Amino acid sequence: MRNDATDDMIDLLVVGGGINGAGIARDAAGRGLSVLLVEKDDLAAHTSSASTKLIHGGLRYLEYGEFRLVREALIERERLWGMAPHIIWPLRFVLPQTQSPRPAWIVRLGLFLYDHLGGRKKLPGTETVDLGRTPYGQGLKQAKGKAFVYSDCWVEDSRLTVLNARDAADLGAEIRTRTRLVDARRAGAGWIATIEDEEVAREVTARVLVNAAGPWVADVLGRVPDAAVDRGVRLIKGSHLVVPRLYEGDHAFMLQNPDRRIVFTIPYEGRFTLIGTTDEPWEGAPGRATIGPGETRYLLETVNRYFAGELGESDIVWSYAGIRPLYDDKAGSAAAVTRDYVLDLDAGEDRAPMLSIFGGKITTYRKLAEHALEELTRFFPEAKPAWTAGAALPGGDMADFDTFVDRLTAARPGLPEALLRRLARAYGTCVDRLLGAAGTVADLGEDLGGGLSAREVDYLREREWARTAEDILYRRSKLGLHVPKGTAERLTAYLAAHPVAQPQAVG
Repeated sequence: MRNDATDDMIDLLVVGGGINGAGIARDAAGRGLSVLLVEKDDLAAHTSSASTKLIHGGLRYLEYGEFRLVREALIERERLWGMAPHIIWPLRFVLPQTQSPRPAWIVRLGLFLYDHLGGRKKLPGTETVDLGRTPYGQGLKQAKGKAFVYSDCWVEDSRLTVLNARDAADLGAEIRTRTRLVDARRAGAGWIATIEDEEVAREVTARVLVNAAGPWVADVLGRVPDAAVDRGVRLIKGSHLVVPRLYEGDHAFMLQNPDRRIVFTIPYEGRFTLIGTTDEPWEGAPGRATIGPGETRYLLETVNRYFAGELGESDIVWSYAGIRPLYDDKAGSAAAVTRDYVLDLDAGEDRAPMLSIFGGKITTYRKLAEHALEELTRFFPEAKPAWTAGAALPGGDMADFDTFVDRLTAARPGLPEALLRRLARAYGTCVDRLLGAAGTVADLGEDLGGGLSAREVDYLREREWARTAEDILYRRSKLGLHVPKGTAERLTAYLAAHPVAQPQAVG
């Protein structure tokens, strides 16, 4: 392995390519700061691709008195929807009271607060329905009785992370995946850090170190000799199941369990239902998480308590799990641990600054990044002011998604409408860059399986840092649930035969 060195000092070295790291890199680059982000795996390889895919205030957090967090998240909810309407859209949630451990009046009070705490403008408010008189009762064992219906939003979580990284790069940031932080040490007013990818180890110098490593936040602190360790992280595993579609309709369900925990069932990828999540303490070192037998039973039992028919393990199409790095507030149960975030600034007169991120949730990532830059502005008096509120993410500069799709299909009549809609959902207005002059399916090159073309694969590698079949089939998309057997192998062979360099700024 060769070693390269550079004497150029960057403003921010961001460690971690999850949603928080990507969001901070984007915000900082847009303020005119020089940024290098390093991620030891793929963007959103862990926690940020393993969520329940919701942009929401967190109705159940009201029960724990998290009013500030819920208010901030509710404000961000519609803001993010406006920034990326191709990957974020509204979703109605049905909350049956037929098996509720909470009195209906308490639930309704919570929903009243939920409707009014965050300045809701576009999303419809809560309504009370009789399950026996609306389509919402179809598929339930108890298809009669009261239910509340409220609004939140859905998000393609891993794509949200990638689009933040893409915008950061377009604004001048350097994004390096498969690149790990080896160590970092303070040197005068700045940092000297060693980073390493598959081929090169090099030293970089930075004015500020941002530790946004998620579950590995403590691990990064351990690589800094004199780091102040006065905050704790609590690792909680959340797992999900994907099964064939349980019911008709585009609505989700929020199911209340006797233990007062909740489970969502959400329409997923057209043909499926997503079930989640669990809250289990993770006692070991951070790593790739998988669902456990107890979690599987818990989720299946919850669904079988509410829905007609009997769901078994043989019905599971896919499962995934992630480790949530929550701030350790010493709560007794995993479900009660705060989802709020804490920004820990370790700095002094002769002490180069390091900002460590504890906790957080996808919905508040933009605000977290804005708060992080506020913490750091004293070190960057030349930085531009806050700018990300309302600034569209790549592909999100459209007034209405359906109108955009109509125009796209009219402009490219030789391409299948279903393909164009899928591409529009993934790439928004950037779809024209992907398609180029293509007017037919043949123009897109080899079909690697299920409509995944060589043109799309090349775009994902050249613009979105995709390197492996898993990156493409399960993070840049969820095509892995749809493509025929053998697609991953064909894709892997194609990637090996057509190497490309890592993408950076717009060219």
